[in-house]
Amino acid sequence: MLKFGMIGVGKICQGCHLPAYDKINDVEIVALCDINEERLKEVGKKYPNARLYSDYKEMINKEELDAVDICTPNNIHSQAAIYALDKGLHVMCEKPDAVSVSEAEKMKAAAEKSGKTLMVMRNNRYRPSTKFLKQYIAEGKMGKIYAGRCGWIRRRGIPGWGGWFTDKAQAGGGPLIDLGVHIIDLSMYLMGNAKPVTVSGCTYLKFPHTSYSKIDVEDLAMGFIRFDNGACLQIEFSWASNIPGDQMFVELRGTKAGSRMSGIDRKFEIFTEECGVNTYLKPDIDDYNCPPHHEQNIRHFIDVINGKAEPDFTPEQGLNMVKILEALYKSAELGHEIEL
Repeated sequence: MLKFGMIGVGKICQGCHLPAYDKINDVEIVALCDINEERLKEVGKKYPNARLYSDYKEMINKEELDAVDICTPNNIHSQAAIYALDKGLHVMCEKPDAVSVSEAEKMKAAAEKSGKTLMVMRNNRYRPSTKFLKQYIAEGKMGKIYAGRCGWIRRRGIPGWGGWFTDKAQAGGGPLIDLGVHIIDLSMYLMGNAKPVTVSGCTYLKFPHTSYSKIDVEDLAMGFIRFDNGACLQIEFSWASNIPGDQMFVELRGTKAGSRMSGIDRKFEIFTEECGVNTYLKPDIDDYNCPPHHEQNIRHFIDVINGKAEPDFTPEQGLNMVKILEALYKSAELGHEIEL
């Protein structure tokens, strides 16, 4: 039985992480930690055998844990992960991996030194459509993937306005670091996880007038990523834009076929040519009536710990992601392309 401690028991923990562990037989939640005492006590009622802590270091030092799951504000991710890894624990962490390249490098180094598993949530990799397309690409049916477009854009959807989501010191950024991690990773995963070499980006904050609450992060980010294999990826992420409606999409262009996955209108299409005729394929796949994707990601994490699977996420991939994010913000600030 693997003994887990939860660090941060807010919405994402209660809605996605804890329900997953509840379904896994060989995991026991033995400790919960949160700086919000009222929330901690409320969640603790559902886990009467778990000890409650307000300091994750105290929890790690006092409990005999095998692993921790980190669901704190972004700026705590790397600190808690490094401390847990240094103490010999496996780590599952919510995205983003870290809020700076230096912190992501420390996380990677701590994981390598400890020999323990460090995995950061990449739940979109576990969608049935993703699994299908990953295999379709692996079988060579799309040819060489040389370009892509991806985005998650909202007409109005700034989360937790006035809380840590809109506070740069805690969040590290706005929709780029919040939504971008999901969709950039999904695109890169399908494209073969090539190494990013340059990025160019622009960020904007144009909607602070709609509320008196604090917001010092962008509400729109757009950019362009080049990879060492010659491929490129165009990106767009927003919490608030004057657009017809919300969109979430990944488009890939290959020499034999292209594809478009659209998460909001639930469309998944492949564009190819058969017998000299343009052909549209619509795989009969339902991404929503299946086990939750967070749960599948966490089950994979458990399988890796137990030696039943090789990790499909590596700290190197996480480091590359943070390099992209940091360089996009730097590019937006300086007004030119940044080499990684």
